[in-house]
Amino acid sequence: MADEKFDAIVVGAGPAGLTAAIAMAQAGLEVAVLERGAFAGSKNVMGGIFYRHPLDQLLPEFWKQAPVERAIVEQRYWLLGPNGHMGGGVRSQSFAPETPNCWSVFRSKFDRWLSEQAEQAGVMLLTEATVESLLQENGKVVGVHTSLDDGDLNAEVVVIADGVNSLLLRDLGVHPEIKPNQVASSVKEIISLPAEKIADRFNVEPGQGVSIELFGSFTQGAVGLGFLYSNQESISLGLGILVSDLARLKLKTSDILEALKEHPSIRPLIAGGKTEEYLAHLIPEGGYHAVPRVSGEGWVAVGDAAMLVDNLHREGSNLAVKSGILAGQTIVRAKEKGDFSAAGLAGYQQALEASFVMKDLKKYRRLPHWLESSPQFFNIYPELMNDAGTEFLTVDGAGKREKQNRILKMVSRRRGLWGAVMDAVKGGLKLK
Repeated sequence: MADEKFDAIVVGAGPAGLTAAIAMAQAGLEVAVLERGAFAGSKNVMGGIFYRHPLDQLLPEFWKQAPVERAIVEQRYWLLGPNGHMGGGVRSQSFAPETPNCWSVFRSKFDRWLSEQAEQAGVMLLTEATVESLLQENGKVVGVHTSLDDGDLNAEVVVIADGVNSLLLRDLGVHPEIKPNQVASSVKEIISLPAEKIADRFNVEPGQGVSIELFGSFTQGAVGLGFLYSNQESISLGLGILVSDLARLKLKTSDILEALKEHPSIRPLIAGGKTEEYLAHLIPEGGYHAVPRVSGEGWVAVGDAAMLVDNLHREGSNLAVKSGILAGQTIVRAKEKGDFSAAGLAGYQQALEASFVMKDLKKYRRLPHWLESSPQFFNIYPELMNDAGTEFLTVDGAGKREKQNRILKMVSRRRGLWGAVMDAVKGGLKLK
């Protein structure tokens, strides 16, 4: 194999790398995927929601064979205060069952299945293979140096899909050391529960599920979000907190998660469950301005390695899949032209810019810095809004005008009326 030259080598068997490999193999390219784990998915972690649309374009109706958990028919959003929550959400039968919007999944199962689809398309999958460095000649990437017996593997192009801590991009000088405020430490527990209990607690039919995105004071003033997703016979409960805030506030994600499990709005949903797994992962949170250069002489970067995560909407897997498909299509065109130079691969950046991936990241480009500089949204407002809601709905003999005056006094005392108005204005501007 040492003398064999592939059209493309993909480093990392996550959704981004595997979809890039499938797109290229379907077009007849010779592709190898190198994965350091024992199998694809063995080291991959995410919250647990996988969206249908991008992968359906590459593998039509894939969900009929893929190991998905529950089709999410309701997406809830809860703002947690110390004593409860305010919330809303969307529930629609249009999300299921023929063409669901998204599912809860386990990456260890799903990525392994996706790697099998890649192999069926003609991709060579090499597991327990660590890529130690890129091979370069005259400034162009020409392959990889690996831990395999054969050592060096050559290729016309290398797809860098090695995750948020991309050592390969760092070696290229493309991606500097990631700053603590550009990455979140995410942890989650898989809590087993019988399927019938999940159906009862979330009011769903067999095969249907609910997602709950969690905001509020449980992060103890740190910038972060939580989540609760229903699987077939378990609950995924977790959170992600900016690493910089963990250090600043001297917090531990494990402690925050333990406290979240005891929150009065969460505890009844997981009661009687048994923790089967505890997982941890780093998630890109820098947004649009943290995205590095995504292509160059003989290489492209996809997924988390390219920092492609929409942190507001908690979307990552769909951005990863879309970037993988676009990268694969770009490389197919480069193969047709025989041009794997930076100019020959520049169409990938252009395709990303034209897709929802960069359009969404650009829309929220100011949000990460604003949230980091606005701790009131993670300590003052969650409790304030819960207390205001409780006050307004409590029948105690006071008239509604008096109720409104009490709420205004709460706002004035805890944030100031002018401060609240400015927060609303600035927040609206950042979300435009």
